[in-house]
Amino acid sequence: MTDQDRIFLNRINKYAEEVLKDIDPQNTHVSEQLERLRPIMQELADEIGKPLEDVFIKYMDLASEQSVEAENKYREDLGPDIDLPVRI
Repeated sequence: MTDQDRIFLNRINKYAEEVLKDIDPQNTHVSEQLERLRPIMQELADEIGKPLEDVFIKYMDLASEQSVEAENKYREDLGPDIDLPVRI
């Protein structure tokens, strides 16, 4: 992920923290959550001259990449024994 990608993702995540702070993501449809993020995504789309759909796709790709990075970091922090089976 490039520095520019991180800035892009961080802008959306910061906005999301504010507009989604009062909802329960487990009980709120994804479509409603995305609708609340629409203003920041539209702002970014206008800034980079791309369709809103492209910004959404980029956001989803980067969020997935960030999630994988976080999982890998977590596993790294736990050490090499994390994948060992549990013995009974």
